[in-house]
Amino acid sequence: MPVKILSDLKKGDKGKIVKISGGGSVHRRLLDMGLVSGSEIEMQGVAPLGDPIEIKVKGYNLSLRKEEAASIKVEVA
Repeated sequence: MPVKILSDLKKGDKGKIVKISGGGSVHRRLLDMGLVSGSEIEMQGVAPLGDPIEIKVKGYNLSLRKEEAASIKVEVA
């Protein structure tokens, strides 16, 4: 399966988180929100100007800035 960056997914795309790059407080916050390796995600949509994006993970919707999403690698189904 191809690996893509989360911010490059289109509405309706599904996949599994492979890796979250980076460090610091943003990385910790992403992990605390349930974005961990192996989590299933679905792209829900993108705001009209392209930022933020909305994903569904572990049964809830989550909005992320595009720069945060760029640090997440996803294996697309």
